[in-house]
Amino acid sequence: MAFLSIRQLWHNTHFLQLSKKPNHGSSAINRSPIPMLKQNRIVLAIAGTVFLAIVVLEMVAPANVVGAYGFVLPILLVATVRSRSLMFVTVVACIVATYMGLLQPTKPGRLQSAVINRSVVAGVLLVVAYIGMTWEERKTREAAARAALARETENLLKANTQLVDAKDQLNRSERLAAVGQLVASVAHEVGTPLHSIAWHVQALAEEPGVTPEMKKRVTVIDEQLTRVVRIIQDLLSSTRQRQPEPAWLPADKVISPAVVLMEPAFHAKEITTTVEIPGDLPLVWADAEKIHQVMVNVFANALSATPAHGAVNVLVRARTASPEELDRGRRVTDSLSPLVLTIEVRDTGSGMPESDVQKAFEPFFTTKAVGKGTGLGLFLSRETVLAHGGSLVLESETGRGTTVTITLPGLKTESTDMTEKA
Repeated sequence: MAFLSIRQLWHNTHFLQLSKKPNHGSSAINRSPIPMLKQNRIVLAIAGTVFLAIVVLEMVAPANVVGAYGFVLPILLVATVRSRSLMFVTVVACIVATYMGLLQPTKPGRLQSAVINRSVVAGVLLVVAYIGMTWEERKTREAAARAALARETENLLKANTQLVDAKDQLNRSERLAAVGQLVASVAHEVGTPLHSIAWHVQALAEEPGVTPEMKKRVTVIDEQLTRVVRIIQDLLSSTRQRQPEPAWLPADKVISPAVVLMEPAFHAKEITTTVEIPGDLPLVWADAEKIHQVMVNVFANALSATPAHGAVNVLVRARTASPEELDRGRRVTDSLSPLVLTIEVRDTGSGMPESDVQKAFEPFFTTKAVGKGTGLGLFLSRETVLAHGGSLVLESETGRGTTVTITLPGLKTESTDMTEKA
């Protein structure tokens, strides 16, 4: 009977452990069931061995009731498994084994005292089982409470992080709104002298003694004045910028005007500029005016960061788009190829530390001196590129320069295929 009870204990434990449903985040027992199952098996094996040893001792010396108190040990071991059904089976088996000693022949007149002694042992075993099980269940509840507290603490930390992020977003929105109000208040005052300048530029272009070279420069001035007017119109509400109106354009027509515009500034600072725009590039999805502003801003940052006699290199390439880039591109246009156009602007300037790189796209963050920058350039540039279904990435290292990579959707056409074949 004792051996059958031990086998029943073993199989019940195995069944209960396998039938438990996992509860993620409750306790370490559920998070690692396999190690705990092995541990329970070891505990039950020890308890069964002790139980059998005491049973053998009871058979050898049935008159010695002290040995029956040894059944306390397997009861306490089974209590650590924290299973009421296993505890019930164990207590019943121990009590039955305790009274089995009465089946052995005893001296006449000692049966009544043996029954009393064995009953006392059974009572002690019941009390020990109750206390042990209560204690282990209490430990289980405490572990569950600690796990619940840890989960709540984690949720509170996440909520606090989200609250801080929301507060930062609100502050940025307020600051952008303030900029919009400021620009709106001065737009009229700025517009008046701009119209006067535009009128004088037109008059200068009509002068009879104007040379072709001068006309070329006057045309550039007139184009930039027009862009200034559009920029002011966009800045009238920094939080509701004009949405881009992109089209499929040749890469050279999108990039070259900004290069031509900034070339005199680079030359004046004796900075070498290298521009590589292959002729077999796919068309690029771009609003020429918007991307021009982005390129001018990137070039202006490179000009500011690069010392005299430095270098700024512009490299334009096409490559296969990643799944994420294709997904972004399909959000803005359906007629794209599995290609992207990358515009890489690399300077040999002072670079930025990692802490500044992480903040570079935040509104109003700038490393320039007071009055030299607003901190909106990269923020607005990235917003513009994102609206095109592209991306703008900045990589920088202190003392080694900065690289800005603009990625835009590309479209392979028959003309570009013919160019490649030629």
